Amino acid sequence: MSVNILVVDDSSVVRKMIVKMLHLAGLPIAEVYEAGNGLEGLSILNEYWVDVVFADINMPIMNGEEMIERIRQNPLWADLPLVVVSTEGSETRVNHLRAMKARFIHKPFAPETIRSVVTEMLGLCHEQPAT
Repeated sequence: MSVNILVVDDSSVVRKMIVKMLHLAGLPIAEVYEAGNGLEGLSILNEYWVDVVFADINMPIMNGEEMIERIRQNPLWADLPLVVVSTEGSETRVNHLRAMKARFIHKPFAPETIRSVVTEMLGLCHEQPAT
């Protein structure tokens, strides 16, 4: 099973870093879509099938928290696996995101962390990539 991934972050450098980590994690990736804010992310979800969303919290136009709320309100996306990737450390905010069924990964992170979270969320069997 190949997966389509959406990466939403206002920093193009961070988006590229997450995409690189996804590939280094050895995941069976089909397509990776990128968006610079939550509104662009929702637009991509309207156009393409996405299996997992990686999102930052602090972004202009529409932040990650608002985007996640909108995703959860839409019956088509209500169970879409969401991973928040952020330097945000507020326990209150992290708990709020978890209550919205989003996973949380602190920046910086390793490819193994991404592989573990994605394989668990999607129920994938995944072997370690050959080195």
